[in-house]
Amino acid sequence: MLFLIILGVFVFMFSFISKRKHLLATLLSLEGLMLFIFCLFYFFSSSYLNLHNFALLFLTLTACEGALGLSLLVTIVRTHGGDKFNSLNFLQC
Repeated sequence: MLFLIILGVFVFMFSFISKRKHLLATLLSLEGLMLFIFCLFYFFSSSYLNLHNFALLFLTLTACEGALGLSLLVTIVRTHGGDKFNSLNFLQC
């Protein structure tokens, strides 16, 4: 079980690094990475330590991060017409 969780973390980390051209793919891989890290926290809190409160705080901050990422995605798509990083020029207003 622990091996599968750690493998999932590495798969989503590789996906986060390799899909950095599109913002939506980056956000989805980041959410998957946070989900597997939450599973890792939950596994360790049930086995070794009492980290249930920290896991709940982590899950709350992950949900806030997802909401901020989606609002940023909507704003970028409305202003620039797409989520591809090559077409974005943040130096212009």
